[in-house]
Amino acid sequence: MTTPTPDTTADLYYRIDGHIAEIRLNRPAARNAYSEGMIGDLLDALDAIADTPDVRCVILTGEGKAFCAGGDLKRMQTRAGMFAGDSATLRDRYIALIQQIPRRLARFDIPIIAAVNGAAIGAGLDLACMCDIRIASQTARFGSTFVKVGLIPGDGGAYVLGRVIGMPNALEMILTGRIIDIDEAQRVGLVHMTVPPSDLMQAARAKAEQIAANPPIAVRLAKRAVYRSWDADLEMALELAATYQGITQRTEDHVEAVDAFLEKRAPDFKGR
Repeated sequence: MTTPTPDTTADLYYRIDGHIAEIRLNRPAARNAYSEGMIGDLLDALDAIADTPDVRCVILTGEGKAFCAGGDLKRMQTRAGMFAGDSATLRDRYIALIQQIPRRLARFDIPIIAAVNGAAIGAGLDLACMCDIRIASQTARFGSTFVKVGLIPGDGGAYVLGRVIGMPNALEMILTGRIIDIDEAQRVGLVHMTVPPSDLMQAARAKAEQIAANPPIAVRLAKRAVYRSWDADLEMALELAATYQGITQRTEDHVEAVDAFLEKRAPDFKGR
């Protein structure tokens, strides 16, 4: 299936092509820094995609030269929009607005690939870390730069960055606020793959198609099992695995996968 032509003038838009959805941050003049509209549109897009049975993988990228610059410093300076109000108001707004992104992505069972086309800075780095797989352009740069402007990772970065690159590496990046290049990003495990800029979306699409070729129920439950097992003890993780395995082993797609393998033919998965 395909979606109707998206509104490419919006701060964020998405399109669906077959089993793959693409979400694009669309404030290139602001290096795709967050706006209230972008946050709301991202949450709405995730909900709409989750309710589309045909979608089996999502690609998230940025328009222009940056992936996402995080917070809009010009609006911080003028205390406009989401940055208005006293400390208590700001606290409540963080909880009600930008922190809804990690909460929503934590419940998003469809695999999501960050195609990092350029700088991923501050909350932009954190957004990439909230995705499941990161494929980056060789020109990409990364930084948890909150301390450089007298802030902390208020969107959940102190949680997600350490889970991707390990707590010691995350702590060093957060405390120094330094920018790392693509070589260091790959060395610390921040990105799974690097490609020339012109090949980025093709590489992301190829990875998405590789995921989408598998039985969608099994893929979603496998993703959920990995994340839910992260903080669980062994017994809880094993019980969860048994439950999900009991579900998948009685799906039509499991039967089709086994039959296709034994019959040496390509499977035809229906998501049932």
